[in-house]
Parts: sequence; C-alpha cells; structure tokens
Amino acid sequence: MTETTSPVSGVDYSLRADGYEAHIASVGATLRVLRHDGRDLIVPFDADEVRPDYRGATLAPWPNRVVGGTYTFDGAEYVTPLTEPERSQALHGLAAWLDFALVSRTESEVTLAAVIQPQTGYPWRVRVETTYALAADGLTQTVRATNESGGPAPFGTGPHPYLIAGPAPLDEWTLALPAASVLEVTPDRLSPVRLHPVDAHEPGRFDRRAARPLGDVQLDHAFTDIEKDAAGLAVLRVTDPSGVGVEVAWGPECPWVQVYTGDKADGPANPSHRLGMAVEPMTCAPDAFNADRYDYDAGLIVLESGVTVSASWRIGAI
Repeated sequence: MTETTSPVSGVDYSLRADGYEAHIASVGATLRVLRHDGRDLIVPFDADEVRPDYRGATLAPWPNRVVGGTYTFDGAEYVTPLTEPERSQALHGLAAWLDFALVSRTESEVTLAAVIQPQTGYPWRVRVETTYALAADGLTQTVRATNESGGPAPFGTGPHPYLIAGPAPLDEWTLALPAASVLEVTPDRLSPVRLHPVDAHEPGRFDRRAARPLGDVQLDHAFTDIEKDAAGLAVLRVTDPSGVGVEVAWGPECPWVQVYTGDKADGPANPSHRLGMAVEPMTCAPDAFNADRYDYDAGLIVLESGVTVSASWRIGAI
C-alpha cells in the first residue's frame, strides 16, 4: 500500500481569475503565491517548504506580539508560549501552524476553517474561517472568527504577506501610506512605547503620506490614524521605478497596519534580507492583549460568546 502525503505546507489550493493566480496552503491558511499576468506580487515559497518568516500566514487570535507572552484579561493572568524567543515575545497568535480544513471552493475562491482549542495561555475555543477570493481588482481575504466558548475572549487578526513591487531592489521602491501616527517601539524587543505623529518623530523615516522612495530606511513599525479614500478604505501602495507595483486596501475594521522592510540581523548575507516588504493590516495594535498599559486605543476586540467578527483586506496589482 502506497501512502500519499501532502506537501509540508499542507494541501495546496490554486485559484485563477482575471489574470491572477493564487496558491493557498492549508497550514496557517497561508497565501503562498500571488501573481498577476505572471508577475509575483508577494514573496512566494515552495509548496514542499516549511513556511519562512510567517509569509502569508493568517494571524489569530492576535497579530503581532504579546509582550513577554503575559497578559491579563477579565481579572486573570495568562502566559502564552514565547514563539519569538530571541525577543522573549509571543508572536503572531496560535493559528499560523494549524492545518485548516476545506469548507468550500470554486475556481476563483476557497474557504478554509480551523478551531483554536482552549489551552493554558488562551483558554477559549475560537473557530477561525477565512475566504480567499480572486476578482478583477485582486485577491480579497476575509477572516471570520466565532467565539465557541461560554465567556468573552480577547481577539485580533491580520495577514502577513511580503509584497514585491517589481524587479528593482527594495531600496528603490516608493512607499505611499496615508498614516498620521506611528508607534514607537524598543529597538531590541520591538515592544510598544508610545504613539507619535509621523511628522514629529523621524519624519524622513515615517511620514509616507506623500509617496517617497524607501532608500535604506528600515521599518518594523505599526501605523494608525490612516486616511481613507472615497470608498472608506485605507490604501497602501508600493511601486517600482519600472512603473508597476502592488496595493493593499482594507476597511475600518483594521485601524492599524504593520510595515516591515524585511531587514535581517546578518544583512545581505541572508538571502531573505529586504527581499520583500511585509504589510499587515491589523484589527488591533501590537500587544493589544495588554491594552490597559497604553494611553491610546489599542483596538482589542472582546469577542463575546457566540458572536462572530470579520475583517477583510485586498491585494491588487498596480
């Protein structure tokens, strides 16, 4: 008897429509490949490869970090595993390595679901369902989370794609992000410190309300107070000198976005160094599970028993 096994990234679901091609890996409900007319819009990885750097993963029940892996909710203290041990942080939630099951699919759309089971650091059962859908304006991902526990649960979500603007190096790309505020973080652990106007705190680095080339700027920061377009969407655009690019658009359910220029500690010796730019719309700020520590609205969702919340974002070619 011959056993068949799926690739290490899980079952591969391919989608096609309107010149777009996407591949979704079941582990982490991960966006593994996204192309338009043959051009990569995100940094891809192979189906039979362990996903590097959380590329394309669905993040839940929190995006970004829980500082020290410790938080208090409803009067009780919880400790989660430190999945970023070099910084002693709990990174990107609990769903990124779950194998999501198929709910439905068509040629251009797939819906996958997994359940976060109660555990010592997060004693709530939350069903996470996500739909990827291709259309003429790109790939839209929608995440729906339902609290299947008997009491309220803290929650947040977001994606983790690494964008590729075009063939030029990242230093030559231009970034446009209409955000008025940036979250200062500690340089060693990236723990939140305070919120600043983008034009008051290193404006040459953080103020991207007018599109400017990145140069050697390094970013691994969360932005908020984002201006919306006529459709009520926040839109980030990154473009290549050749005239092509990628945009990410999202609704008011994600008041924050993390932007990371992919810098590695060992620099250009690492083949992943500045290979793409991670753009992560988030329903909440970094360390939102410790929202009471901060003097700004961290956006923590308190998900009541039996309630479903949703959030969506779109990646499209320029």
